[in-house]
Amino acid sequence: MDISIQTQLSAAESLDCFICFIDFKQIDHSLQAIQISNRAAIKSIIERGDLKEKAGETLILPMTNIPTIDRLVLIAMDSSNTPDSLFKLMRAIEMVLATLPIARVAITIDPLERFNMIEQASLLISQACVVSSYQSTQFKQQPADQSIELKSVILLSKNQQKALNHSIQYGKAMGSGINYAKCLADLPANRCTPSYLSDQAIALSEKHDNLSVDILDEEALEQLGMHSFLAVSQGSSEPGRFIILNYQGGKKDQAPYVLLGKGVTFDSGGISLKPASKMDEMKFDMCGAASVMGVMSAIADIKPAINIIGVIVSAENMPSGEAVKPGDIITSLSGKTIEILNTDAEGRLLLCDGLTYIERFKPAAVIDIATLTGACVVALGHHRSGLISNNEALQEQLLLLGDQINDRVWPMPMGEAYQEQLKSPWADLANIGGPSAGMITAGCFLSKFAEAYPWAHLDIAGTAWKSAKNKGATGRPVALLTYYLLNQAHLIA
Repeated sequence: MDISIQTQLSAAESLDCFICFIDFKQIDHSLQAIQISNRAAIKSIIERGDLKEKAGETLILPMTNIPTIDRLVLIAMDSSNTPDSLFKLMRAIEMVLATLPIARVAITIDPLERFNMIEQASLLISQACVVSSYQSTQFKQQPADQSIELKSVILLSKNQQKALNHSIQYGKAMGSGINYAKCLADLPANRCTPSYLSDQAIALSEKHDNLSVDILDEEALEQLGMHSFLAVSQGSSEPGRFIILNYQGGKKDQAPYVLLGKGVTFDSGGISLKPASKMDEMKFDMCGAASVMGVMSAIADIKPAINIIGVIVSAENMPSGEAVKPGDIITSLSGKTIEILNTDAEGRLLLCDGLTYIERFKPAAVIDIATLTGACVVALGHHRSGLISNNEALQEQLLLLGDQINDRVWPMPMGEAYQEQLKSPWADLANIGGPSAGMITAGCFLSKFAEAYPWAHLDIAGTAWKSAKNKGATGRPVALLTYYLLNQAHLIA
């Protein structure tokens, strides 16, 4: 998809759609990009109330008198200058582009200058344009009509800036990363296995010269002593995989930022079997891994001058005669012993060995991403990802950047009282802390293995996918993580 900045349209420019943001306090200014002969009629339509003054409200008008433009789309702005108002405009763009047959579109962005976030707006628009093209119909005998594909986007601005070109580049890369994560997560579990994820990581490294990959199989994990990881995968006929993607954009001695993604490609719950209702959605239990892949793809496109490592711990959690059982005690890579009280708390068993392994990289910071607990959904719903961290500065940064990019998180506490819930009479700790504070005790469990570096845990159980008629992966938190890494590389403020 080509996305470019222009100061004006050429007379011969042929468009399927022209999108204008309407500031009701400056309607004439909002319509400056429209041909003079049409401005009065369009202004009259707005003033008679056909377009409501509510952020994101949309009015589609056929342009029968302009042969080069098929339709005009007016998107209303409200009186506020808040990020939430801006995000509503972005959602409106995405909806328009996803539902209408549009190959070429122009979007006026000068009215957005009132937000004082024109570069961020350009990034978000570019991201929305790319994300709008995502479809998951590859397994349908008669897939949705894809004959009209969005190919060209023109952002119109009288104040063309070099910085906007960077914003467009970042937004395109982030949008592509989101789509890649969604594509992986939407795959059924009989297609997307740990081995498939490792093959995808290899393909991603072959596509980008700045990415390398290392895959550890179960034999290598056994030699390393990753018995916590192997306790999860031993019940399945699908072997687990430990995947390491390495992006070297900074100096060799520069400490890397490390992302760790939970990649349970299907979670039956193991011996602690889940209810049948909605178990099909447990193919989404690898959304943490998918988000790491999406971020690494975006980073490889943007090429920031920092070092980043993406680690994926991938396995199936299945019940069988070889599966781990409640009451079993295992020894993690760290040497800590774990009493397994519930085999459905398996993600933390994979992640804890990953967190210990990561110590060898001497990281600047580590963020793990996991669809870890239903308790997070109960606490925060589907709006914000849960956040737990052992580093106040890292926590505040993720909270702030999430608000800026509309991929929001909310911090939860840790403390000795919660750690007490994980005590076991038989082992160093138990893998669950009882029925209360489930998200927090899961984070406290992981914190025991992340004491050597600044660490944050993102529980995306409520934000990684949608259910019901809109069932599918969301691609979160690819935007937040990419934005965070760009911030560390000083490419965004």
